[in-house]
Parts: sequence; C-alpha cells; structure tokens
Amino acid sequence: MTRIDFYVLDDSGVQAQNMLACRIANKAYDKQQHVYIHTNDQGQSDGLDQFMWAYQDGSFLPHCQHQAKESTDTPIVIGHDHEPDDKTDVLINLANTVPSFYSRFERVIELVTGDEPTREKARARFKYYRDRGYPIETHKLAG
Repeated sequence: MTRIDFYVLDDSGVQAQNMLACRIANKAYDKQQHVYIHTNDQGQSDGLDQFMWAYQDGSFLPHCQHQAKESTDTPIVIGHDHEPDDKTDVLINLANTVPSFYSRFERVIELVTGDEPTREKARARFKYYRDRGYPIETHKLAG
C-alpha cells in the first residue's frame, strides 16, 4: 500500500517549498529511487526546473520535465499534465489536488506551506487519503 507523508512548513514561500522538494528528491535519488514531482501547471514546472539547477552548490540533481525526450531515463521528472512513466518510487505532489495516478507509487510526499488557502486544500487531500485507508504521517517543519 502507498505510504503518504505530509510535510508541513511554517514558511509560505515558493522558495521554501522548492527547497524542501529538492531535499526530498535528493534523498530519494541517493537511494536510487525514481521521483516524479507533480505540479499545478507549466509555470510551476518551469520554476521548479530552474530552481533545481542551482538549488545547492557543488551538487547536481539529474532532472528534466516530462515532455523532454530523456524523461524515461532521468531519475527525477517534473510534470503537471501527464502521468509519469513506469518507474514510480516517489511522488512529490506540489499540486492542489490529488493526482489520479498516486496509488502507483510506493510513497507520496505532500508539501504544505504556511498560507491558509494552501493549508485548506491540503486538508482536503489529507481527508481524501484518510477516507481511503492509507497510512498517513505528518511531519511539522519549523523555519
């Protein structure tokens, strides 16, 4: 059964959310897991793609957007309007809704920022998973 983790950030900024998404993707990559980062739209995908190129000095996260030719061979893929390919270890959901394909993953990571409209949408996603019997863990992160 898919494991669901909610990471709740005090910070409501996009940069804090992107930083945490990169840290989680980096840990999964170190474990040789494939990661799909699901976003709301092309703008959010582009922003995260750009952020990943410079997120940490001295390291590189091999990533691309879903529509790229090399997406089937890249361990970290960013997308918003396509289902990921078969390699499905970790889903990092940055979108406001639960993606229809979430249950194909071993683990789903939901990132929740500090602003109230975003938290309300996260509560709806939490209820969705809970009502379907998924094990959920919540991690509150300060700063």
